[in-house]
Amino acid sequence: MPARVATVHRAKLTAQSVVGPLRPTLPPQVKTTDFAVGDWILIDPETRLLVRRLDRQALLQRRTEGARFQQLIAANVDTLFIVTSCNDDFNPARLERYLALANEAGTKPVIVLTKIDKTADPQPFADQAAALQPGLQVVRVNARSPEAAQVLAPWCGTGQTVALVGSSGVGKSTLLNTLTSKQGDEAQPTGSIREDDAKGRHTTTSRSLHPIKGGGWVIDTPGMRTLHMSDISSGLDMVFAEISELAPHCRFNDCTHDHEPGCAVQAAIAAETVDPARLERWRKLADENRSNTPVATGPRGNKIMKPAGKRR
Repeated sequence: MPARVATVHRAKLTAQSVVGPLRPTLPPQVKTTDFAVGDWILIDPETRLLVRRLDRQALLQRRTEGARFQQLIAANVDTLFIVTSCNDDFNPARLERYLALANEAGTKPVIVLTKIDKTADPQPFADQAAALQPGLQVVRVNARSPEAAQVLAPWCGTGQTVALVGSSGVGKSTLLNTLTSKQGDEAQPTGSIREDDAKGRHTTTSRSLHPIKGGGWVIDTPGMRTLHMSDISSGLDMVFAEISELAPHCRFNDCTHDHEPGCAVQAAIAAETVDPARLERWRKLADENRSNTPVATGPRGNKIMKPAGKRR
């Protein structure tokens, strides 16, 4: 019987199936950390024993500081709603990290601007967001309004899975309740952004899968204030396409786009066709990605993975 992982805890999984919610029994030597919310699995209908996990179509994951392995965020996500609000939480550098994460996973990113009722003009926020990646879609919603579900409906139809990511307090839980029509005791607890520093309080403590009224699925995730770059080179190239597309025209193959003669990126900056602030953010993320991405080292047949280290 097919089922879909709804929550992952230290000692158990829960899943959604055609017969309703259930708790699969894990075989010996199988760990819950091998699964992500959104995974499709096969279960023996009589014993509830988990038989196997089906191949993933997409996997969102991140490497936390000091961790040896990637942390699984969500699986089989068609669209990643990157939620940010029209106030001091709006941070282009952080949004670029989320975009790289989505790109690397093969998931379509959409920027969702919330708190539009709290600002006189949300258009400047929308313009800044749209400029972060070619072809990026940006939508504006009041997360508490039923109209928000209509705005996001193109990505939430039958057979579609979306995931919500963003800082605490930007309206992810409110948006989840709107998409799933949850009210009262069933509703996800919501918080707010503190006015003094525009930071939110954690109300979602674990990842979870929920059915959307329109036939799709939504995965809620806890707020992430830090997102380290690792194993994400292709995703960065897509975010900073204006830089990655110029790089092959530089005189040197290993050009850092800083001081080298014949640098096509520096020429574009001089011509004011590339934003120097974008180059600075690209350099920071590229260096971080290089430092955090393990490389295989050692003799053939006995290689181990070690951090690459910073570029000299």
